[in-house]
Order: sequence, then C-alpha cells, then structure tokens
Amino acid sequence: MDAQSNLGLLKDYQAYLRVEKGLRPLTCEAYDSDLKTFAEFLEGRHGVLLTAAQQDVAAFLEHLHTHGIDSRSAARKLSCLRGFYKWLLLDRRIHHDPTVNIESPKAWKVLPKSLAEPEVTEMLERAAMAASHPQAKATELRDRAILELLYAGGLRVSEVTTLSTGDLALDAGRVQVRGKGDKERIVPLGTAAIAALEEYLREGRPHLARISSKRRAQDGRQDAARLFLSLRGMPLTRQWVWHLVKAANTDASPHRLRHSCATHMVEHGADLRSVQLMLGHADISTTQVYTHLALGHLKAVHRAHHPRSTARAAERAAEQQDAGAEAAQTGVEKESA
Repeated sequence: MDAQSNLGLLKDYQAYLRVEKGLRPLTCEAYDSDLKTFAEFLEGRHGVLLTAAQQDVAAFLEHLHTHGIDSRSAARKLSCLRGFYKWLLLDRRIHHDPTVNIESPKAWKVLPKSLAEPEVTEMLERAAMAASHPQAKATELRDRAILELLYAGGLRVSEVTTLSTGDLALDAGRVQVRGKGDKERIVPLGTAAIAALEEYLREGRPHLARISSKRRAQDGRQDAARLFLSLRGMPLTRQWVWHLVKAANTDASPHRLRHSCATHMVEHGADLRSVQLMLGHADISTTQVYTHLALGHLKAVHRAHHPRSTARAAERAAEQQDAGAEAAQTGVEKESA
C-alpha cells in the first residue's frame, strides 16, 4: 500500500510538471527519478511521501552523503524535494513542508570546469580547416557550425539539437533559443559562428535535407525544419553532439564549451547580468560562479593596475630609479657647462 500510495502521488506530480509547468520530458524524468529514490528511502523507514517529516529529509541527505553522493547531486535532489512539497502545500494535500529549515549542501564549492582560450581556438580552427577543404562534405560543414554555435552562444546541447531553421536570424546576428521550461531567449552570435552557419545552410544542409525528405516519405516523420541533420537525414541526438565535441577535443564536452563561453566573457569584462541573460539562468546566483572561475584573471588585473600591488610597486621603483639617473645626468651636464 505504501508503494502504491507513492506511485499515485508521483504520477499526479508528473502531470503537473508536464502540463502546468511545461517542463521538458528529460527534466520530468530526472525529477521522477529523484523522488522515487526518496520514496524508496521512506519505505525503508515505514513511511510515505505524504507523511514525511523534517527528520526524514535530514536522514535522507545523510544517507546520500554516507553512500558517496557528491554535494552537487545532493543539492539537486533537495531542490527537487522542495518543489514537490511546495506543490503538495499549494494543492492542500499536506499542512507542513518537511524541507523547511533544511540546510542545502554546499554545492557552490563544485566549480564548473572550462577550457583555456587557446584550447578552444585550436579546436575551432581545426574544424574550420576541415570545412574549408575543397573536398569538404556536408557533415564537416555541419560539425563546424555546431562547435561554433556551442561556444559562441553558450547553448545547452539540448537547445542545439532542437533548433529549427526558423530560429535563426543571421542577418541580425542572433538565434532564438528555447531553454528549460520552454522559456525563450535571444542569443547574439559572433561573425565566426554566423559565417559557419551561413555556409552550412548554403552548402551542407541541402544535401542532408534531401536525404531527410526521402526518409519522411517512407515513415511519415515531420522533421523538415530541424536545423542540424545526420547523414541519414535524421535530427541529431544529444549523445551524438557529445561524441562530436569529444572527437574534436578529448577534454571538452558541450557543457564545458558553455562554461568556457561564460568564463571567457567574464574574463574579458562582461557584466554578470548580460551573461545571465545570454545563458538563460533563472537566478543570478547561478551566474555568479563565473566570478570564481575568472579569479586568476582578476588577480592578474589587480597586480597590473592596483597602486599597492607588487607589480605596480616594482614599476614605481623603476620609474624613480630612472628619474634619479636622469637628475644625476642633468647635474653633471650643468657642472660641465
């Protein structure tokens, strides 16, 4: 009965996430998995989701820590539980939220990793060289366009794979992206990304689209407007793009290119609010992590420009030494005269 009670509740919550919140299927699946993990933990304590207490949630987090779950994953699960119990409160199925006053694991300590600018430049230059070859294939033009887009716009891999040709406004230098929760945002693109996309649309995609039209005639699929197509004319999957990026650089991934985009922008002086809007972060606190990643750059700027830094002190000492030498030389010239 406990298991049946939990499953019915989770089914209702899934419907709420899909219909009212408009979340994507993959996001709903992730929430469902986290909640089922908590439900199984409660069943082991002879409890159910509706009657969970604050000590149950605290014990669950301790259970995750004991079994080696990192703080970032534990924080995500706690966030999922908070959303679930908030829904139960609004739906008047419970009278007390068991996640209240539960301290979140320090997920901020796990900083996202990014590539150095020379690494990204080398990766994109190799892709451009392959695409500019006289015998370049449609797939090489497509691969270059994907890599440029991931880095130029800081897009999530799911956002890239769901783009349609109508989302592009290359004459205006931008692309319309549908992110988490189907929230739309406008992302500006640089000249390199625009050139790569224009070349792919002009010389690469028409070949893949012809294959796609034949396949649609056979199985009735409606993917005609999808921007990036496979060699078989099918829409690309997230896993396929992941392998593409790994093939270009073994240390890279689509998400690492996204982090690299944000980090390099902050290092070059971009304000956090602009980066937040570009990446589609709902909360500015998510974007603030890039100030930690750019700390090395900030230290270099401090050493170079702060009047009390070591570098500036050495520069002033050298200037004073030069001034002293110049004054001495002027004194010698006057005595000679």
